[in-house]
Amino acid sequence: MFGNYFKIAFRSLKKQSFFTLINTMGLAIGMAGGLLIALYIYDELSHDKMFADADRIYRIDMDIKFGGAEMKSAATAPPMAATLKKDLAEVENTVRFRTLGSNLFRSSDKTTNIKELSTTYVDSTFFNMFGIELINGHKESALKETNTLVMSRTAAENHFGSVNVVGMSLLLNNKETYIVTGVIEDLPENSFLKDYSIFMAMAGNVASRENIWGNNNYYTFVKLSPETRLDNFQLQLEDMVEKYVLPWAQKTFPGMTKESFAASGNYIRYHTIPLTDIHLYSENQIEMGEKGTIQNVYILSFIGFFLIFLACVNFMNLSTAHSLKRTKEVGIRKTLGSNRLQLIVQFLTESGLVAFASMILAIIIASIALPFFNDLSGRNISIPFTEPLFYIAILTITILLGLVSGSYPAFFLSRFVPVDTLKGNGMKNSSKWNIRSMLVVFQFGVAVFLIVGTLVVFQQLKFIQNKDLGFDKEQVLVINDTYAAGKQLNVFKRDILNLSAVQSATVSSFMPTPSSRSDSSFFIEGAMDQEYAIQMQTWEVDDNYLNTLSLELISGRDFNSESAADSTAVIINETTLAKLGLSAGEALGTRITQEVELENPQFYHVIGVIKDFHYESLRENIGALGLFMSRSTGSMAIKFKLDDFASVIASIESIWIKRAPGQPFNYRFMDDAFETSYKEERRLGSIFIVFTSLSIFIACLGLFGLAAFNAQNRTKEIGVRKVLGASVSQITIGLTTDFLKLVAIATLIALPFGWYFMNNWLEDFSYRIQIGWEIMAFSAFLVIGIAIITVSYQSIKAAIQNPVKSLRTE
Repeated sequence: MFGNYFKIAFRSLKKQSFFTLINTMGLAIGMAGGLLIALYIYDELSHDKMFADADRIYRIDMDIKFGGAEMKSAATAPPMAATLKKDLAEVENTVRFRTLGSNLFRSSDKTTNIKELSTTYVDSTFFNMFGIELINGHKESALKETNTLVMSRTAAENHFGSVNVVGMSLLLNNKETYIVTGVIEDLPENSFLKDYSIFMAMAGNVASRENIWGNNNYYTFVKLSPETRLDNFQLQLEDMVEKYVLPWAQKTFPGMTKESFAASGNYIRYHTIPLTDIHLYSENQIEMGEKGTIQNVYILSFIGFFLIFLACVNFMNLSTAHSLKRTKEVGIRKTLGSNRLQLIVQFLTESGLVAFASMILAIIIASIALPFFNDLSGRNISIPFTEPLFYIAILTITILLGLVSGSYPAFFLSRFVPVDTLKGNGMKNSSKWNIRSMLVVFQFGVAVFLIVGTLVVFQQLKFIQNKDLGFDKEQVLVINDTYAAGKQLNVFKRDILNLSAVQSATVSSFMPTPSSRSDSSFFIEGAMDQEYAIQMQTWEVDDNYLNTLSLELISGRDFNSESAADSTAVIINETTLAKLGLSAGEALGTRITQEVELENPQFYHVIGVIKDFHYESLRENIGALGLFMSRSTGSMAIKFKLDDFASVIASIESIWIKRAPGQPFNYRFMDDAFETSYKEERRLGSIFIVFTSLSIFIACLGLFGLAAFNAQNRTKEIGVRKVLGASVSQITIGLTTDFLKLVAIATLIALPFGWYFMNNWLEDFSYRIQIGWEIMAFSAFLVIGIAIITVSYQSIKAAIQNPVKSLRTE
């Protein structure tokens, strides 16, 4: 019996090959897009779940407002971990990380350094905390002693060509010697530790042993016992401020109380975030690893779901439209004894076959497109062909899609009354046009929404690209790790300045693109209480910094390396000026200090005020900043006069090799470094373009099929109209108008939704565009234009047909 269902279904699909092809292609493209998005979302949601007891591991985060600055921090004070372990019985284990960024390492028998991009100090509890095993060494003794480290497999092979390296030594930044005590496997791609290759013993970090509750530089993780109630733990965590932080702060501000601290508008709040939530839910400005957003997951989930649903809508639309040709078939079947259930099973079998063929084609398309999608999304996703669960999921989804896409046509066709269908009245009093119209409106509504989203994302990126940042990032080359030149750094800089293509150069670890950051609390002379604190970034620069980056000095003067007094000078930005409550002229000569606890503090005098510039992402407001003339040798920014970068870089590299032999030559362009701050937005924009195009293609595929069927169904009407004198243009407009009305309705419904949701997305940026009428108008014209092109082909084809031939076919 079931074999007969399949045989008839196959014959029916083959007979209507044009509509079968459109249905299969549309469903396959929707499924392929949905599959790729599902794999991406699964990867995003699986972050950090591979660690042992991941569901019981939490990080201690901190929200703080002090000195007029608000910050959400993933790092807390060094005593936090030990204090929690001592005071709270729920805490089974703790571990701290003190990240160090990139560093240079070389084995003792080599002269050339290798740069490790992500390094960190870590407690010896690291291995037990996360269930990490060593492939060489013993976790009981690794990282117990000062100047010891554990490295990843890749790092070990890069430095020594082997993983059997326990007992060997590495030189850190040409200074300190570390002994290798263990090797671990490279950490998974979907882990917050994926980029880290060197783990150094926390025992060697002196600051980690200090009881300073204001040094918030340590990422602190705790493992809680299984029976812990998180709400109770949170209450005890909040008590830490009054029990430990406040008494420590009172040593600096003797008169400060809990009430006066709060009355000044300040606060410190500790809270937990589950390890497995960090990647998507963290709101902190700085994280240990690359951060995603749950908003992007929601957006992509929406796109993936509706991509598949659009394909199902196509199937429903075309099947119900094509049912006009099958009404007599249904009437004959019912006359010969077929009941409604048998007809439903027959039609669902047809949709199941289409769904099955579409899924096979979808997997082929997804496999071909996967490398491109990985480049687009910045992920390393693979289709899990070796996982049995994958095939179970695919089979289940295929069956569901077959049922969903075939259910309405099956129930719709099976309800026809035999007498009516055999008389040719099968569709009389049917609501098919209403349902089909609603589906077309839905399809194009989703397409319009995605077009609006795409335009907004790229308009915001264009705004970021063209915004005046307050500094000149063009034609600026940044040489990294210039500290490796040691005593030859000044000579290197002098040689660089002698190149005819070089305009200026500055040495500093602090750049207005992703680089070092350091903030501290300062107080104006005569107002040394906590309520007058000014929290600001403190950057160490040289006397060429302002000139090289074209920072605008609005009052006072620049640093002078010949002036001894400038060793205690500071240049502030406009935000700091506003917090001081002074005018640009009044601020000159003002003295500030951070050493409020000392009887004779070191004061810095203001010698200049610069215009605010964006040294953080445009998601953030510009914060207070102070520039201090001091030696900070992390990098060198070089301003060019010419566009011939290749020859200038070659000249600089040759000088580097001469002045810093054996040291790696690493560089980046400042404008490229600036762009890295927005790579997630660029990825989202690119994904929007691809899947918006697919959704439009699927919608147009269905519209094309409907237009073809409509023209075919109205063959006699078109012939009569032509005989009566209707022109080709009149017939074309008549055939096209009904569809364009539906697209226009979809546009009017979707535009407000697009504006609302994308306006919410823009709220993540402190500096953003306004969604103007031109974005809405362009979206509307684009989708209507595409619909006209799609429908017009079939309409014109029908309109130019010979009426004699049209009438003869009837």
